[in-house]
Amino acid sequence: MSNPSLLSTTSSPTRPFLNPSPLRFNPQPLPKRQRFRVSFPRNSAASTSASSSSSQTGPNVFGPSKELAGIQPVVDKLSPPLRLATSAIVIAGAVFAGFKLGFRFGGNRNVAIGGAAVFGAAGGAIAYGVSKQDGAFNAELCDIYCQFVTSVFPPGSEELKGDEVEKIIKFKNALGIDDPDAASMHMEIGRRIFRQRLEVGDRDGDIEQRWEFLVERWGLTILSESPVQAFQKLIYVSTLVFGEASSFLLPWKRVFKITDSQVEIAIRDNAKRLYASKLKSVGRDVDPAQLVSLRESQLSYRLSDELAEDLFRENTRKLVEENILAALNILKSRTRAAKGVTQVVEELDKVLAFNNLLITLKEHPDADRFARGVGPLSLIGGEFEGDGKMDDLKLLYRAYVADSLSAGRMAENKIAALNQLRNIFGLGKREAEGITVDVTSKVYRKRLVQAVSGGDLEAADSKAAFLQKICEELHFDPQRASQMHEEIYRQKLQSCVADGELSEEDVAALLKLRVMLCIPQQTVEAAHSDICGSLFEKVVRDAISSGVDGYDSETKKAVRKAAHGLRLTREVAMSIASKAARRVFINYVKRSRSAGNRTEAAKELKKLIAFNTLVVTELVADIKGEDSDSSQEEPIKEEEKQIDEDEEEWESIQTLRKIKPNKELTEKLGKQGQTEINLRDDLPERDRTDLYKTYLLYCLTGEVKTIPFGAQITTKKDDSEYVLLNQLGGILGLSPKEIVDVHRGLAEQAFRQQAEVILADGQLTKARVEQLNEVQKQVGLPSEFAQKIIKSITTTKMAAAIETAVGQGRLNIKQIRELKEASVDLDNMISESLRENLFKKTVDEIFSSGTGEFDAEEVYEKIPADLSINVEKSKHVVHELARNRLSNSLIQAVSLLRQRNRKGVHGVVLLLKFTRAFAFQLSSLNDLLACDKAVPAEPLSWDVPNELSDLFAIYMKSDPAPEKLSRLQYLLGISDSTAAALQEMGDTLLSVGAEEENFVF
Repeated sequence: MSNPSLLSTTSSPTRPFLNPSPLRFNPQPLPKRQRFRVSFPRNSAASTSASSSSSQTGPNVFGPSKELAGIQPVVDKLSPPLRLATSAIVIAGAVFAGFKLGFRFGGNRNVAIGGAAVFGAAGGAIAYGVSKQDGAFNAELCDIYCQFVTSVFPPGSEELKGDEVEKIIKFKNALGIDDPDAASMHMEIGRRIFRQRLEVGDRDGDIEQRWEFLVERWGLTILSESPVQAFQKLIYVSTLVFGEASSFLLPWKRVFKITDSQVEIAIRDNAKRLYASKLKSVGRDVDPAQLVSLRESQLSYRLSDELAEDLFRENTRKLVEENILAALNILKSRTRAAKGVTQVVEELDKVLAFNNLLITLKEHPDADRFARGVGPLSLIGGEFEGDGKMDDLKLLYRAYVADSLSAGRMAENKIAALNQLRNIFGLGKREAEGITVDVTSKVYRKRLVQAVSGGDLEAADSKAAFLQKICEELHFDPQRASQMHEEIYRQKLQSCVADGELSEEDVAALLKLRVMLCIPQQTVEAAHSDICGSLFEKVVRDAISSGVDGYDSETKKAVRKAAHGLRLTREVAMSIASKAARRVFINYVKRSRSAGNRTEAAKELKKLIAFNTLVVTELVADIKGEDSDSSQEEPIKEEEKQIDEDEEEWESIQTLRKIKPNKELTEKLGKQGQTEINLRDDLPERDRTDLYKTYLLYCLTGEVKTIPFGAQITTKKDDSEYVLLNQLGGILGLSPKEIVDVHRGLAEQAFRQQAEVILADGQLTKARVEQLNEVQKQVGLPSEFAQKIIKSITTTKMAAAIETAVGQGRLNIKQIRELKEASVDLDNMISESLRENLFKKTVDEIFSSGTGEFDAEEVYEKIPADLSINVEKSKHVVHELARNRLSNSLIQAVSLLRQRNRKGVHGVVLLLKFTRAFAFQLSSLNDLLACDKAVPAEPLSWDVPNELSDLFAIYMKSDPAPEKLSRLQYLLGISDSTAAALQEMGDTLLSVGAEEENFVF
């Protein structure tokens, strides 16, 4: 086979690979054009017999013949038999001489044999002119090795075959060349490729002209059309040839300035390509021997387990995709024959068989020796991963499910096969389940039709057991089967009511179907409510839409026929009618709310009452199959019973008495309206009471009319409006208690407005009480509610006065206690902040009283309880005030001492006769003791100790209690000796002080 990538010149026998400086070129001018021939090197493993018979000179991998010297031409001219005989004689002589010398010097047979071997080899070397010590000979060997390695590499862009490493190693060992010399040849080949890349590169242009120029100018040999690819192949093969020693024998990074990652990429890519080529032999019948061979190849190729696993899975995925594509082509073929589905299933069975084989091999005892990636199949990452392709996989899955159920039952092995197929296709559990349920539902329905038409289901002793058996054979969910039974029943019911009513035959057929399919009563009622109810709803809507004047005998007949002919229960029929009627009620309510004034709003409510009386009441009577007059007797009796429970309050409020229907008004107005259908659940209570109040005010105030010249008059309404008000309460779903609350609230509002004017100053006199009683009778408010309003007004006025007094400081704790004893609710009248301020003021008064007393129980418990404030919070307030007052009292006492204010501090010495003044002047020191009782303090510090001594002496002369004097001595830091001295010199001290003061004056 020709190799156009290996080119050599014929003009010079110089070998380019032995150039010690490969990047330096001879600058001497060469002929412009020089003939060159393309050499066709042979692979070392190829046969050499083919070229012997050719008349043309065959290619020579190792270059032209070498010129012989010395005895070599003589030997070359000998005939081959004579040449061999001469060589044998020389070698035999060398062996004999070696044996004699070894036996003489070694003394034993083993040394003699070793000597014979050495001299024999030397003799052979002499015979052929070979010497390992000869540099020229080694250079020749390296040149031969280099040319052989170059010839082993595949030409052009062809991939490695995988036997290159083995060939090179065998040839290297046969030559006996050392690894460093061989490695240098590999590097030399790399330099050659690198130089080719520098000169040719990957630039666009006329590559052939550049090659011709390089060959003519420099005598270069082109190894490959892609230098990068050739260089990667060289790195990969060289690394495998030298093994672990390649890291220091092959300095790729230092010589060619490439990175570790580039070397790793070269090794990885070539290993992947070799392994992928090896995987092409793996088919759907893979066996353990092939997997072991793949594992060995992977290790020899130095391919990582992760990449090997990915390549193996990719190869198996492609094999599976072939079957899937074949199945899809059959399935989508327009000319698909009857056996097309069978062929699709066969292709999918091949996929499943291959998947089972891989699963079995994965669980093999020697699985550790197998190629990586053996396991269940998956299409993820392949051609069928996209959304569009997923639809095709669903079609195949559906076809396989349908084939599995073709016999009317699902075999156990098919369930496992479907699970495996779902995993291979990558379908979600819900997607696969949806397809399975869809196909199984059709098969179940088909078997159900056969069982019903054939009479097997009707003849079965237990219908439920018969249906359960079908579900088990098809592996169909019984709950889904029940849903299908309900759907079948609904379809049958719709066909029966097509004419607007159910005949006896239809009822019997439905009952039979219900029994056979084991449909619960609740499901049957729901079906009748939906299907028959929709028909009845249409009749009701037509009746209601006819309006007040259109509800004639034909409408009544249609309603009665639909209500009884469709076999609806009274509850269901009333529910449907209620929904339609309440929709119209809501429309009247919306128009009433959007009215411009109270009169217009009341007129819309009056239309609502008329619609209820003339249409809805008749509709309810027709549904019940009763006369409209008799249907009203029971609600009236129930209403009267509820009214009797609050008879006293109804009789006390005038407007309530008017809405009670009496015989005279009932005869005058005609029949009463129904109240079963109302708006209790459609509107909140507040909205319903507001509507009722609107019509009540209309009944009270009458209708305002405008007459000519812009004047307005109010027309009073008779008691018939109150009867309509009562009917409105029933339509709105108001209970008697709620109606009473509305009337009472309106009466309370009127009474409160006038009572607040009468009690403007909060004073309740006898004349005002009589005036309030008259107002109470006018509005018809019960006495107990009137008293509550009066009390509320007076309490509010009183609360305002009390709060003002507290804020101005005109109310103390004593008065607070008197008010509480009078049952005045101070907690609601006085805010908590004001009560806390009152407590703070009271405690401050205690600390500034000058008595020196502090009652902890009074301050900490009684006063907070009277003011209803937090006890812990009050304690904190007391402690804070005591700490501040303690220091202030000492400062005040010293200040008075310095000012010689005898009235304030020691004026008691001069004016001893005035006892009352004496107590007032000692108040500062007593306040100090009171604060200390509230918060026990440490001894006080002062810059002038003599002033503290003077204060103690003054207090000591006031004849205080011993415990007070002792506590003051502790607080002022007076020692016992100083206190005794002050006691003895008290009179002298006071007299001197008096003289000093006289001197000042």
